[in-house]
Amino acid sequence: MLSNPLYDPFQILTKVYSDGAHLKQAIADTYIEELYRGRTVKIVYGVLENDGWFDYAIKHYAPKSPKLAVRILLKVALYMLLYMDKQKYMITDCAVSLCKKLGKGGVSGFVNAFLRRFDKAAVDEALQKEKDGEAIALSYPAYAYRLLKKEYGKRAPAIASAKSAGVSVRFSDGKLPEQYAKKSYISTPFVGNYIFEHFVRDEGFDEGKYTFQSVGSIAICDVVQPCERLLDACAAPGGKSVLLAGKCGEVVSFELHPHRVALIEAYKARMGVENLTALQKDSSVFDPEYAEQFDGVLCDVPCSGFGTVSENPDVKLFRKEEDFASLRKAQTAILDACCQYVKKGGALYYSTCSIFERENDGIVEAFLKTHPDFLVESIDSPLAHEKKEYGLQFLPDTAYGAGFYVCRLKRI
Repeated sequence: MLSNPLYDPFQILTKVYSDGAHLKQAIADTYIEELYRGRTVKIVYGVLENDGWFDYAIKHYAPKSPKLAVRILLKVALYMLLYMDKQKYMITDCAVSLCKKLGKGGVSGFVNAFLRRFDKAAVDEALQKEKDGEAIALSYPAYAYRLLKKEYGKRAPAIASAKSAGVSVRFSDGKLPEQYAKKSYISTPFVGNYIFEHFVRDEGFDEGKYTFQSVGSIAICDVVQPCERLLDACAAPGGKSVLLAGKCGEVVSFELHPHRVALIEAYKARMGVENLTALQKDSSVFDPEYAEQFDGVLCDVPCSGFGTVSENPDVKLFRKEEDFASLRKAQTAILDACCQYVKKGGALYYSTCSIFERENDGIVEAFLKTHPDFLVESIDSPLAHEKKEYGLQFLPDTAYGAGFYVCRLKRI
């Protein structure tokens, strides 16, 4: 069974679609035939990246929606057919075989007929008549794509379809070691940060010589000014805290969940950082013990995550329009509590991995109306960005696939 190329992707995607598991966790929790790990990971990411289009294609050929397991099987088969240059007969035979081995022989005839009749051109033609056809073609949630169009106009398709530039690696000593220089890579504007087309973790990771850190995370840290005492209010897994410990005298990291505090501790130990203290704290609830105790406070708040879809395509699957209200409540609460930890003359940083104004400048604007003791400070970045009224907006089509926002406020 393991030799069937559809089996491992089917197992992983079942955990995502059926159980609501996050993709990276589903991959970690699933036994994968190691010889074909690269192929399997490519397929599961590809299926989720194209989920909306696949749903439409299945509906086009099967007005009566098949059960979830069959839909997952068809999506895996369609991805392999369209993006992996595999012969239709081979994919069809593997899909039918897997149906039978999964005890779903009753639908094997339907799967066989579907794949033999499938024609991409016919689906794309039908899609042109749909109200949200452009969003479906890009496999982007319709409500989110409407927001993109409203805020970015003709640039929306490029933002929605932007791909990750590769694996972002930060080398601790700021230099690219000779053994990795032979790989295909991009130099980012940040010291020691390179994006590789392919990068396999080796002993250098465990020795703390390098770490995997997104260019967005590094760019946010680049905006933070060196200071004596800094609070990273939403810190797990710890990448920003560790990097900021290199230019601040002391870093305190707050994290709500105990298991995520442990992640920060492990990160700190692996990278050999000593001036970092991780604490289990709810950053949305003010603690008088820390009032005006920090020169700088970074609030990298929970958000919709639409700036990360090139790395986390399951965001498009799970994030709903109604989530914005609860996220706004959390974002506001964290800012309201954590701004009180900033010393007079100190800096408050607000950041997200969102591309939407309502989570970025919109939150800052509302905060400033109720906190007259804070003023916006002008900031810049060597990474391509748009200057908004209050902060910097980085977009996936020009920032190596990463979308995020950062703003700096000074307490007067």
